[in-house]
Amino acid sequence: MKVIHLISGGDVGGAKTHVHTLLKGLCDTDQALLVCFTEGPFAEEAKALGIPTRVLAGKLPQTIRILKKLIPQEGFEIIHCHGSKANMVGAILKRSLDLPTVTTVHSDYRLDYMGRPLANLTYGTINKLALRRLDHWIGVSDVTVDMLLSRGFDPNRTYLIVNGVPFDDEAPALDRETYLKSLGIEPTPQTTVFGIAARINPVKDMETLIRAFAKTVAVCPEARLIIAGDGEQRAQMEALARELCPAGSVTFAGWIQDTHSFYNALDVNMLTSVSEGFPYALPEGARWHCATIASRVGGIPALIDHDYNGYLFTPKDIETLCGYMIRLAQDGALRQTFAERLYEKTKEQFSAQATVTIQREIYAAILEKWRREKSGRRDGIMICGAYGKGNAGDDAILSAMVTSLRREDPYTPIYVISRSPKQTRRDVKVGALYTFAALSIRRKLRKTALYLSGGGSLIQNATSNRSLWYYLSSIRSAKRRGNRVMMFSCGIGPVTGELNRTLSGRIINRYVDRITLRDAGSLKELADLGVTDVPAKVTADMAFLLDPPPKPLEDAYLKELGIREDGRYLLLAPRPWPEARKHLEDFAAAAEYGYRTYALTPVLMAMEPSRDAPVCQELSGLLGEQIPHLLVNATDDARYSVGLFARMQGVIGMRLHALIFAASRGVPFAGVAYDPKISSFLDHWGQGEYCLLSECSKQRLCRMLDDMLRGSDDFDAAARRLKELARTNCKDAIELMRED
Repeated sequence: MKVIHLISGGDVGGAKTHVHTLLKGLCDTDQALLVCFTEGPFAEEAKALGIPTRVLAGKLPQTIRILKKLIPQEGFEIIHCHGSKANMVGAILKRSLDLPTVTTVHSDYRLDYMGRPLANLTYGTINKLALRRLDHWIGVSDVTVDMLLSRGFDPNRTYLIVNGVPFDDEAPALDRETYLKSLGIEPTPQTTVFGIAARINPVKDMETLIRAFAKTVAVCPEARLIIAGDGEQRAQMEALARELCPAGSVTFAGWIQDTHSFYNALDVNMLTSVSEGFPYALPEGARWHCATIASRVGGIPALIDHDYNGYLFTPKDIETLCGYMIRLAQDGALRQTFAERLYEKTKEQFSAQATVTIQREIYAAILEKWRREKSGRRDGIMICGAYGKGNAGDDAILSAMVTSLRREDPYTPIYVISRSPKQTRRDVKVGALYTFAALSIRRKLRKTALYLSGGGSLIQNATSNRSLWYYLSSIRSAKRRGNRVMMFSCGIGPVTGELNRTLSGRIINRYVDRITLRDAGSLKELADLGVTDVPAKVTADMAFLLDPPPKPLEDAYLKELGIREDGRYLLLAPRPWPEARKHLEDFAAAAEYGYRTYALTPVLMAMEPSRDAPVCQELSGLLGEQIPHLLVNATDDARYSVGLFARMQGVIGMRLHALIFAASRGVPFAGVAYDPKISSFLDHWGQGEYCLLSECSKQRLCRMLDDMLRGSDDFDAAARRLKELARTNCKDAIELMRED
């Protein structure tokens, strides 16, 4: 693989470290050339690291002419840009060279020239235009990727990479005491050294740091602050430090070359930025076992788990920042705990080798997509279902579908028909089209190869005839525009009315190539509709494949909800239904019974908050203050709901996916079947109790609670079986797409 990297060559800080670290690793196995548009330390340091480097410092037209000849002569396969000038050059080269172009976005490009209005008007505007003309984009944090997606960049061409640091045994040139003395600081055993390495400009917000430190040193007189860096605000910040802080307590060290000695001398690494991508300063400090306090921006929360391996604060919140600084200055044991936890996480997830490995995978994806586009063949998957409506169950299905499909084929573009396309694009990282944007959907269907209808109960008219007709017409439209069509992990029925049943059977027989179903009841309903010409089999709901978030994030979420690790809980998931409200007193009685008999605190869960929250509020009113309970709304990220269910001792639910979430985590559950899909799932599952809504009563719910807490069913074994079945859905889908 041969990649040419373009950069202005005047970069400092994180961007410089990222490019140098990345190219040094890539050059071990691949061919790379770094082209700088400026002579200076950046190019010299790259050469010293053994990176093939060339400087083109002439005027822009001359530089373009040289690159137009050089790139095809040397056989480069990808043009990789870093920064605004490189983006502009890459956009120009793209017009004449038949090669894919990619750029790494290190920060919010709209804030890169903050405080410099003229530069923002010229360079900033050119960069915004150039970015849109490139083919692919790499963000250095989840937040950077989300920013790009929210501004309309294609999710199927946008990638995430981590800024990694090398973990080697290199020792610092100077020990802590010697280094501090070299800066004029005389350390004592009580000295706590706070430090920051960053450009001194408005984005880094050194003013907040200095003001918080002034309050800190008033309480902890042995505290010291080192500011390493330079920038347009340096004189202003020096004046502020002289005004607010005791003489000698703040040191401005300027740009430092010996970062190892700097971080080794710190007790607490600081970052107070108002905007970031993923700053190198934090993993570099973690490598040297620094405790960390940082603003909650950009990709920083991906590294810092608040109150577990560091502290996060809202930008410009001086009082909160000061409180954290005082706490760490006074508690050496806590500093050490934070430092060790952060070191272990950084070494595991944010190493330089991890960065290089991910970059190679991104290059492979770019080249494969480029080859597929050049072949002229259809490519891509369109997914149609009840998505973007704020239902945690449906969103969980979509998330699991996309994850599993990309595991089978990471290069195929995926598009989703959604009621909230912007949210779907951001949350699931896929292309998204509005449910009723018929012309846009039809245009896209002329390019995609596979149409997936399902992930839920679409072929039914219990909600409305219009819903059934929409999904049937979508299936026909997709097939007529050349797609293979699969009804995917779906539930069937009820379909009422002779015309609807005849229409459903006829369209499915004629336009569908393959069917997978989430329960045996749906297979019977399909046969009753007269579907005999399509291969169909029973698998399992895709939500079984959804995992909880990383444990520190899960713990922080549950702590915020008030869920204690040693607590015992019963989750109830009601929903509005014509006959359901009169049974709320039965639900309340069951919740009270669980609390008084089994010491289970009721958790009232709104799986679809816009619809379920009023019912949960009503149920809460029935419980009153005499029964302690929690009210919870499902989050946009369904993984957190899965993590919540895993902490429950039992679940009573009307919502199908409340039962599926419980089942997937091996948690005992009982269902109240308001719709055949509930009873069909539970019959297929083979474990768990249920009653029909019409049979619901206080006595029945309490008896089901007794039965499920006895633990007679092997929920774990059944969950493993259904997870394996769920995985076959995507394997079948990719197999269908690849058929000649």
